[in-house]
Amino acid sequence: MVVMARLSRPERPDLVFEEEDLPYEEEIMRNQFSVKCWLRYIEFKQGSPKPRLNQLYERALKLLPCSYKLWYRYLKARRAQVKHRCVTDPAYEDVNNCHERAFVFMHKMPRLWLDYCQFLMDQGRVTHTRRTFDRALRALPITQHSRIWPLYLRFLRSHPLPETAVRGYRRFLKLSPESAEEYIEYLKSSDRLDEAAQRLATVVNDERFVSKAGKSNYQLWHELCDLISQNPDKVQSLNVDAIIRGGLTRFTDQLGKLWCSLADYYIRSGHFEKARDVYEEAIRTVMTVRDFTQVFDSYAQFEESMIAAKMETASELGREEEDDVDLELRLARFEQLISRRPLLLNSVLLRQNPHHVHEWHKRVALHQGRPREIINTYTEAVQTVDPFKATGKPHTLWVAFAKFYEDNGQLDDARVILEKATKVNFKQVDDLASVWCQCGELELRHENYDEALRLLRKATALPARRAEYFDGSEPVQNRVYKSLKVWSMLADLEESLGTFQSTKAVYDRILDLRIATPQIVINYAMFLEEHKYFEESFKAYERGISLFKWPNVSDIWSTYLTKFIARYGGRKLERARDLFEQALDGCPPKYAKTLYLLYAQLEEEWGLARHAMAVYERATRAVEPAQQYDMFNIYIKRAAEIYGVTHTRGIYQKAIEVLSDEHAREMCLRFADMECKLGEIDRARAIYSFCSQICDPRTTGAFWQTWKDFEVRHGNEDTVKEMLRIRRSVQATYNTQVNFMASQMLKVSGSATGTVSDLAPGQSGMDDMKLLEQRAEQLAAEAERDQPLRAQSKILFVRSDASREELAELAQQVNPEEIQLGEDEDEDEMDLEPNEVRLEQQSVPAAVFGSLKED
Repeated sequence: MVVMARLSRPERPDLVFEEEDLPYEEEIMRNQFSVKCWLRYIEFKQGSPKPRLNQLYERALKLLPCSYKLWYRYLKARRAQVKHRCVTDPAYEDVNNCHERAFVFMHKMPRLWLDYCQFLMDQGRVTHTRRTFDRALRALPITQHSRIWPLYLRFLRSHPLPETAVRGYRRFLKLSPESAEEYIEYLKSSDRLDEAAQRLATVVNDERFVSKAGKSNYQLWHELCDLISQNPDKVQSLNVDAIIRGGLTRFTDQLGKLWCSLADYYIRSGHFEKARDVYEEAIRTVMTVRDFTQVFDSYAQFEESMIAAKMETASELGREEEDDVDLELRLARFEQLISRRPLLLNSVLLRQNPHHVHEWHKRVALHQGRPREIINTYTEAVQTVDPFKATGKPHTLWVAFAKFYEDNGQLDDARVILEKATKVNFKQVDDLASVWCQCGELELRHENYDEALRLLRKATALPARRAEYFDGSEPVQNRVYKSLKVWSMLADLEESLGTFQSTKAVYDRILDLRIATPQIVINYAMFLEEHKYFEESFKAYERGISLFKWPNVSDIWSTYLTKFIARYGGRKLERARDLFEQALDGCPPKYAKTLYLLYAQLEEEWGLARHAMAVYERATRAVEPAQQYDMFNIYIKRAAEIYGVTHTRGIYQKAIEVLSDEHAREMCLRFADMECKLGEIDRARAIYSFCSQICDPRTTGAFWQTWKDFEVRHGNEDTVKEMLRIRRSVQATYNTQVNFMASQMLKVSGSATGTVSDLAPGQSGMDDMKLLEQRAEQLAAEAERDQPLRAQSKILFVRSDASREELAELAQQVNPEEIQLGEDEDEDEMDLEPNEVRLEQQSVPAAVFGSLKED
């Protein structure tokens, strides 16, 4: 049973307590100003009816009116009590009054203001809510306003009251100007575009403004351009043309979009001719192909839309003559725009680089069939292009200009153009030289040969002030006299049109100026030779040789020596030898082979054989290592032809010492084969033995097979054993060379680009050295199996365990190296039957046969 008691205090006769409340009441009586005591009491009474709980809060707040905790809990509890009621319920007004009483003491607490404002927003009381927000802003210090404004702005945006919201936003921007983008977005959404454009223009012009959305100044500017260009009827307070043109000067890398925005503004405003003027101005001023493409595409789309609109209106209202004329005019304008595109694009590229020669040539090609435009283009080009800044060859513009006049039959004008070109200060001497050559070719094409000679002689005449060819401080007119291009053309003309003396003077002048090339020297000598001045031609060769060094002098020496030998043969042998020695002195090994072969041929035909052999011997030392093998082959062949085969032994020995292992093996085989043919079996065997030291049995099986065949034909059991012993020794030697082993094993396995792991597929984790050892053991086992078995061998010598039948069969086999004996032995053999074999009897010690029974 709940015991109810009525307090006997006179001031509050309406308070009713339960028996469980007595401890808390006693604690409150002892510490009635303790917030903790009241909070414990309130926490205990949470399950009590709402009026009694509110009564407890009121008692506490009466004693502690400045306690934020009590007010916050009390107001929260009161709001929760009316949460599910209708907003017209009188209880809401009680709660509002409670909040108002709280702000008497708690007007500096932003949390309470926010909760109250949110509570009023939920009630839908717009004016009361707005005023409450304003009271909150007035009551709170400025540092706390940032907590109120987000909810305030959300409240303003939630109701279709643009004027109220705009006024609120203006107040908010005074506190937080960096939030201007939010205000601009609201103005756009509420269709107040004029003020939005003004605000956006202010933001763009403020260099200190930092976008919260991370937008750059250009992006904001682009938004402004789109806004004012797409809404010309709603944005009245700004000068759109001035704003966009200001952007053209600031954002030079985005000219295309800005020009299109300006034209779009006039199009939407209905000023179509003004928009067309803007497009024309844009395509004449943009500097990049990207901007040009944007503007041109927009321009073409505008013209198409105009034509489509005109056709649509004409079809609706009926076609009339004026409409037809207007439509034809629009179509012609559009076709002209499309046809002008290549020329306009070329203009863009020339604005980027007005000194680009190739683009000027393309521009001339675009004017094909219009002489006046071509002449104007060439004139503008030669006046615009700076030779020192030009990309390409600037002289080609002058030449092409003159060629245009020439093709149209105006030779005098072409000559005037080329004459002016010769006075231009080009950057390179070669450009001016090309102009002079074109002057000469122009006269030659029209058969004015004397004039062509005169022009080229004028070009090569010594200037009043001489300068070095590469002296950039001097004008090219003072350096062109050293241009080989002009001198070469003059020499050709003198050979064709001039006299012998004039041509000779030109070549001598070229050599004196030291600008000749080896080909010029050879041409000069050939010219003299054609006119039967042989010694003069040889002097020309000598002068050319003095001008150049190796390897440039190679062609001159080869031609000179060939011509000298063809002219004198053996009549001036000592002079020819001196020439060869002079040529070979300092000759690089790369070019020595040809000269040595020519020298040796001279000695063979006109000199002494021993001199020729000495030349060949010198050649084997002087040529490149890659050519030594071929040189030794030639040396051996010529020595065998002149002195005989035996004379080549020393050459073979020298070759084996000098050449690489691969070529040395081939030389050894050839040397041994020669000794076999001479019957020197021991010499051949010694050569094979020497060569075996550089022959790995695993990679040079052909050599060992050749030696084996040799021993089969000419050896005996002991020599074969010796060969096999040498083979094992050499193989063991190569097995100790790990690096060589690895490379050779890979080569044997057939994978020139493989790795060590290829030696044992599937065992990638195994140690590399262990793999090599296993492979070596495998190869050694294979070599052991390859040793010839006695029972299967075809070696042609007498075996101690052979029977008489086997001996008779072996005796019938023909030995190609058999030496023919005298006639007496042949006569004795003629008495035998064809199938009989004569065997010599010889006593054999019993120990040889072992346990075999004597026959």
